[in-house]
Amino acid sequence: MLNLSFNFIKIIKKNLFPFYKNKELKLIFKKLHQGHQKKTVVARFVGGCVRKHINGDNIDDIDVATILTTDEIKKIFQDTNFKIIDTGVDHGTVTLLTKKFKIEFTTLRRDVRTDGRHAEVEYINDWKMDSERRDFTINAIYLDINGKIFDPQMGTIDLKNNNVKFIGDPQKRIEEDYLRIVRFIRFKIMYNSKVEPTTNNAIKLNLDGIKNISKERILSELFKILDLKNFLNLNNDKYLKDIFSLIFPEFLHIDRLEKLKKLLGYSKLNRNIVLATLLIDEKKNHEYFSHKYNVSNKIKEDLNLFARNLRSLKENKNFFTKDLEKNIYLNGKDHVITLNILNYATNNKYRLSYFYDNLRKILQTKIRKFPISGKYLMQHGLQQGLVLGKVLKNVEKEWIENKFEISNKRVLEIIKKNTN
Repeated sequence: MLNLSFNFIKIIKKNLFPFYKNKELKLIFKKLHQGHQKKTVVARFVGGCVRKHINGDNIDDIDVATILTTDEIKKIFQDTNFKIIDTGVDHGTVTLLTKKFKIEFTTLRRDVRTDGRHAEVEYINDWKMDSERRDFTINAIYLDINGKIFDPQMGTIDLKNNNVKFIGDPQKRIEEDYLRIVRFIRFKIMYNSKVEPTTNNAIKLNLDGIKNISKERILSELFKILDLKNFLNLNNDKYLKDIFSLIFPEFLHIDRLEKLKKLLGYSKLNRNIVLATLLIDEKKNHEYFSHKYNVSNKIKEDLNLFARNLRSLKENKNFFTKDLEKNIYLNGKDHVITLNILNYATNNKYRLSYFYDNLRKILQTKIRKFPISGKYLMQHGLQQGLVLGKVLKNVEKEWIENKFEISNKRVLEIIKKNTN
């Protein structure tokens, strides 16, 4: 009941106080319009913030389309408290940072020439023409500072129907920028939208074009896909699953998403858990993926650790019984919970009942704290340095193997043994 009341209040607040009524945004748009006739539309919100506003979702970053050039925008805000960042001046884009918002301004444009990666553009002041060069109808909905919608591509209708479709000819839109194929997948998953056969054919005809896109851009889009709650529904649409598999052939185990869905439902996904579920197998497939996309060291280390400990788990029948306390101490409770999830997702012999039994054991297991410190060893004759570190490791190892018990007498014996 409390949750329903909270959601109702949130909806009311969003309706009564939409984001465009914010004082900072009002001030920014007022400054943008200075020197222009009242009837001239100088700037409008566009893209994700408009979609989220219409759907009542939380708004983070804000995109604004404008007839002004980047130089004009920079001049307008040069003596204000707002910070200007040159995020893409060559492409007609500049970013403004305020106390609350990150606002990306992009000058209206039309594509003069494209090669599937880069576009040569001409800056314009025609709003309809600007909409025609965008990717999807739902990304070509504009909103002015007074809340009036300009929708030349009928994107609001598609948004209402959860329909993601290219503006105009899909073939032409894709050939302008092959990354749009991956973006199409992301938006289809986001809105649980089915792929039409004609669009599916246009995409498959142009899949080779993705080879021309940098791995960094593809990886960035992939991470946005993996972060979507609806990603677990990928298997529901054959076309979508096929396209995803053709773009990312390293993900050999997409069917495992069904088991992950059983455990996690539609809660926010941990990206590295999803990656591990899709990649880890006996062929070290995760290593190939990490190398191909040059992922961060953190992701690489996490995947390697998951793979190594999953192997240990499968080889050690006592992992969740006699050795559970030891494994929790060495790896942390969260990591062992993740291993339990991955073991269920990747091991067909691991039943759901086993998963819940082991999860209960993990949650109930006490986290041990090593009682001996370097200070204690120094008080008993050791000097700071390599020997002290070695002794501390030996004491800890014996403490773990002895079911987290060690006497002071035994500690002194170890000290004596390493100092003679």
